[in-house]
Amino acid sequence: MIQYMLLFSRQGKLRLQKWYNPIGMREKRRTTRELITMILSRKPKMCSFLEYRDQKIVYKRYASLFFCVAIDSNDNELLTLEIIHRYVELLDKYFGSVCELDIIFNFEKAYFVLDELLIAGEVQETSKKSVLKAIAAQDMLQDETESKTGLDEMADKKKLGLSGGLP
Repeated sequence: MIQYMLLFSRQGKLRLQKWYNPIGMREKRRTTRELITMILSRKPKMCSFLEYRDQKIVYKRYASLFFCVAIDSNDNELLTLEIIHRYVELLDKYFGSVCELDIIFNFEKAYFVLDELLIAGEVQETSKKSVLKAIAAQDMLQDETESKTGLDEMADKKKLGLSGGLP
């Protein structure tokens, strides 16, 4: 089972974190700091698997981002690499060649993609088409809600005589 997933830049800036077990904030910060330091200090040709406390850490670098996943000590590292790769593929399809800025400015979408792929640290859906279809449906729902909210705000302004146009 996946314990947590961290995305961070080559500069050590945390871009996304998802914890599947309840852990205190102090422990999360310490773990994050230690792992970022440990992974960034490793050479590119070194193995992408680490032992950390009672967990295995599996990480992979894509462009300027590191995707880091902690799993139970008896879980399969190669399967975890596949899960990381599937997440990157989904982000790539959704954003069209994903980059660090996409994660920074659309972090809620990155979380939504992750939540469609994993639930409670276990793979929920392996089909890219199904995940992308769910994301498209959510985007459509969000657009409808935003347009309805915008129309409601315009109607409220009109009632109050606050329209921005000329009388």
